[in-house]
Amino acid sequence: MLLAVDTGNTDTVFGLFDKSTLLHQWRVRSLAQESAAQYEARLRLYFLEANLSLDDVKTVVLSSVVPDLTPILRSMLGGLFGKEPLVVGPDLYPGLEIAIDHPHEIGADLIANAVAVHARYRRNCVVVDFGTALTFTTVSERGQILGVAILPGLKTAVKALFANTAQLPEVPLVLPTSAIGKNTVHAIQAGILLGYEGLVKSMIRRICTELHEDCIAVATGGLSSILDTLRGEFVEIDRNLTLDGLRLIGERVGGV
Repeated sequence: MLLAVDTGNTDTVFGLFDKSTLLHQWRVRSLAQESAAQYEARLRLYFLEANLSLDDVKTVVLSSVVPDLTPILRSMLGGLFGKEPLVVGPDLYPGLEIAIDHPHEIGADLIANAVAVHARYRRNCVVVDFGTALTFTTVSERGQILGVAILPGLKTAVKALFANTAQLPEVPLVLPTSAIGKNTVHAIQAGILLGYEGLVKSMIRRICTELHEDCIAVATGGLSSILDTLRGEFVEIDRNLTLDGLRLIGERVGGV
């Protein structure tokens, strides 16, 4: 089996694969102040509850965009499974060219997303990742990451508005039926959620236009299902896209 670990700014997700099948998925908060022992205790409990043996894991792949947490998880995973985890970066996976100015600046999760969509479609593709940040990663049909656009994610935008205004409340991310807000909560939902709806559509169209070629879009990330009106923009919405990309990297590099 293969364990894929996706560490984002908000959560760390552990995905356990048997070949291409995702058997189990566990999610914890990404907290750099916690020790390797605390993360290990959680993971041991997850395996125990699922009646799984640690010895069944042959390859561990780690993607992290939290530098302070990377060595903690790396140490924990290496000690727990008795093998050094594969840490995703621009030099790890030879099957994907990163055609940007500074390849080491790109997030490991975006590399995993690109690997997954290229393996599935072999077409020009925009991967829209609805996470703490909202990212647009452009992948060519030839297997190149051509570039990325980044802006605050939905929850990040709401929290920023709440934190920097005296009279505006933090509101639930529920898509309103009208863009004309009748109260404060409705007004924020209309501005941010419907605003992001238009933003996502506009970015996809602009990127595809700049490519001058056929292009598709795929969505992922924990918030990818919130903007239900965007479903028609994507050929697929897969919240586990990053984990599947990590699996593919592990199979290619780790020889699973």
